[in-house]
Amino acid sequence: MTVKVVVADDQDLIRAGLRMILEARPDLTVVGEAADGREAVDVVRRTRPDVVLMDIRMPRQDGIAATRELVAAGDPARVVILTTFDLDEYVYAALRAGASGFLLKDTRPGELAEAVRVVARGDALLAPGVTRRLLDRFADRLPGAGTPARRLAALTAREVEILALVAGALSNAEIAARLHLSTATVKTHVSAVLTKLGLRDRVQAVVLAYEVGLVRPAPPVD
Repeated sequence: MTVKVVVADDQDLIRAGLRMILEARPDLTVVGEAADGREAVDVVRRTRPDVVLMDIRMPRQDGIAATRELVAAGDPARVVILTTFDLDEYVYAALRAGASGFLLKDTRPGELAEAVRVVARGDALLAPGVTRRLLDRFADRLPGAGTPARRLAALTAREVEILALVAGALSNAEIAARLHLSTATVKTHVSAVLTKLGLRDRVQAVVLAYEVGLVRPAPPVD
């Protein structure tokens, strides 16, 4: 199965380099390019890629705004934010926009290709533990806590419990041990949670759990 990719970056050389790296792999193909956020949204809607490599700083519309627009429209393409800036603020903004990952532009070619494969499989590039650290740090920027009972009404009591544990950065095996369930059963519950809530991956599950107040930021360490 070939993974279809769109590359969005305002620098021609960067786009050309990314295309060369990706198309050197037999299972990856670049189906479109964009030089700004607005063009990226148009290209994604036209070409229907599996993954979008999205630069943050672009003219007309930046990568985070473009990501937010695609996610809000329900586009199934998964977005990997690609930037030269290794700052928590960018990672936080990308997660809140709905990105499934974050990579620096100096990532090695093999790592870049594997990251595209990981996201295309439906996995997230950022571990839930990293996500929780970021959300703890930027908790004051989160919207006011919603009503968990209303936002999570589609979930069973067990699924709410598992969502809270996912938000606590526990793996499926750790959740299974905590709840005395099989790992396969936990995996089924996690999949049900993501499907019912329309979430793309575990990272987005952590974000939602914070937004609705199901989990609270960790207290600061003195």
